[in-house]
Amino acid sequence: MRFLLCAGDPSGETYGAMLLRALKARDRSLRVDAVGGALMKRAAAESGCEFLFDLAGLGLTGFIEPIRRVPTLLGLHSRLATLLRLERPDAAVCIDYYGFNRHVLAAAKAAGVPAFYYISPQVWATRPGRVQAIKRLVDRMLVIFPFEEKLYREAGVPVTWVGHPLLDILPDPRPRDKEERSARIGLLPGSRRSEIGRHLPALLSAATLMLRERPDAEFTVFAAPHAPDALYRDALARWESSSGRRMRLVREADYAERARLDFALTSSGTATVENALLGVPMVVFYRLSWPTYALARAMIRVPYIAMANLLAGRALVPELIQRDATPEKIARAALELLADPRRLAATRRELLSLRAMLGGAGATARAAEILLSEASRLKEAVRT
Repeated sequence: MRFLLCAGDPSGETYGAMLLRALKARDRSLRVDAVGGALMKRAAAESGCEFLFDLAGLGLTGFIEPIRRVPTLLGLHSRLATLLRLERPDAAVCIDYYGFNRHVLAAAKAAGVPAFYYISPQVWATRPGRVQAIKRLVDRMLVIFPFEEKLYREAGVPVTWVGHPLLDILPDPRPRDKEERSARIGLLPGSRRSEIGRHLPALLSAATLMLRERPDAEFTVFAAPHAPDALYRDALARWESSSGRRMRLVREADYAERARLDFALTSSGTATVENALLGVPMVVFYRLSWPTYALARAMIRVPYIAMANLLAGRALVPELIQRDATPEKIARAALELLADPRRLAATRRELLSLRAMLGGAGATARAAEILLSEASRLKEAVRT
């Protein structure tokens, strides 16, 4: 059998690399062509598979940035459409990243290749009409949040909830000493180049403000796996020079450092789910270019941007968006939480309670088994 896997952003390609390994573990003869990023490239090399293009490395987000890369994206789409039409793999598996992957799914359908979507785009947050577009394009959705299964089933889309793949790789939460009074604080500016450029200076300024009230605080910047140190180096050097303090830059795959945090200042995205499942209280923030923000604001249909708040159904952690995502407001929200040990402990407990909502470990294995089974079934149906 032969699969095409296509992911386009850092979180998606993390799950794509996990899925590729799980597929190969179940079928060593499986051939895989992969589009993703550095993690999928490594997984493909380890598994003897073909890596086609570093789409995640482009770091495209929002509505404006992809326009600048239209020739690159058109070229990649043409390449994948040709592969699907002429070589007819047994399955095309797209991972999140709706803007590009909907075209890959359409090309798969046109070529008569079974099409699967692993990890739903956030159709429940913006543009619910996408559900009907997905219905026309996919043979099955594999979703990671329980409420997504209900949404797709009611729309008549074949769907299976497999659980959240983060629970396959996150360590168990670190026990906390009731007398602990440390302040290990993580700064997570995001994974894309544009996010790092917008967010890191604000986070470093917030850290400076926080040190005035919490001189015991130890700050660590968590770098994206694929992002070069050069994206962080100048800003960190300026901060260290002005503050007289050291700021560690950490890049990790096992979440050991993250699990030790007492608090985090976190860009909205997958990092908020990671923190929640590790029981790390946080302030969530996000900044966009103003044209992108204006478009997003007009389309967003949910009251929160942090998945922890969406799952809890209330503002479990503070959110600061766009004009509110200033160093002063980020620092103040964090200091208020850190100054209230009872509230901090309660937030941690409630974040950890979200683990039980996401299905337990084994999501990646379940997804791999379903994809291999469905692809085999559809292949056999064509023969008969």
